[in-house]
Amino acid sequence: MTAPLTLYLAAPRGFCAGVDRAIKIVEMAIEKWGAPVYVRHEIVHNRYVVDGLRDKGAVFVEELDECPPDRPVIFSAHGVPKSVPAEAERREMLFVDATCPLVSKVHIEAARHHENGLQMIMIGHAGHPETIGTMGQLPAGEVLLVETVEDVASVVVRDPENLAFVTQTTLSVDDTRDIVAALQSRFPAIVGPHKEDICYATTNRQEAVKAIAPDCDALLVVGAPNSSNSRRLVEVATRAGCAYSQLVQRATDIDWRALEGIKSVGITAGASAPESLINEVIEAFKSRYDVTVEVVETAKENVEFKVPRVLRQPA
Repeated sequence: MTAPLTLYLAAPRGFCAGVDRAIKIVEMAIEKWGAPVYVRHEIVHNRYVVDGLRDKGAVFVEELDECPPDRPVIFSAHGVPKSVPAEAERREMLFVDATCPLVSKVHIEAARHHENGLQMIMIGHAGHPETIGTMGQLPAGEVLLVETVEDVASVVVRDPENLAFVTQTTLSVDDTRDIVAALQSRFPAIVGPHKEDICYATTNRQEAVKAIAPDCDALLVVGAPNSSNSRRLVEVATRAGCAYSQLVQRATDIDWRALEGIKSVGITAGASAPESLINEVIEAFKSRYDVTVEVVETAKENVEFKVPRVLRQPA
């Protein structure tokens, strides 16, 4: 007889509107212009999604100089520095920007503060494509990066009276709150965004994890190791009281020995993980346990972003 197990399925989970739109952009571009279509950087941080698009005719590259001038190129959902579209225009390339509109909002915000003479501080992760893209909206030295509360104490600014801050959209809500508080304490005149930069999907997925984590013996986040929002979900689960929280790319990554003797497991997914991978994980549990699935919904999402006009027009 199989042991009983309760699966707490977090909702919302998985794809957000920005990821949905980015994938759609690649698929529509292949449909409109035929293969190959080039994509600068992984369109979203999920190998399964990237491999699926590659099979359809997408070619993933890291830099523009790897793209032939006569094929369309798409910029990833994470956003790109200003120099990238400028270079594409110089080479007279056909390009489509799949930057998530919520990331674009941060870019516009940074540019507006710069025009008003403010130096920017960005709360984000060094080396993450979104951070590189946002910092690359302004001239070198105009955006200073802080990753932790400790960084705030040592950051050297031009003028403490003329500062503003923006954040990466996929950070931990709680960590960011602490860093913002440290910035406001050290620089009382610093200007913040009208509305938090952390996107609705990141916030909602973290809230859903907080709701299920205390009831779970283990919690699995379906997502990629290079996905910032997925890794934050693991941290949020641990802090919310689930001792065993792990990131898995798909069902084959589950460490079954670590789960021996458990009675309840929470499941969620990062914003770039497709539902098919979540279903695969649920099925893997059903093949080993007598499973009861409980969906715990903490928010409803009905956000949708339009694809760029160039893709809505006939070829």
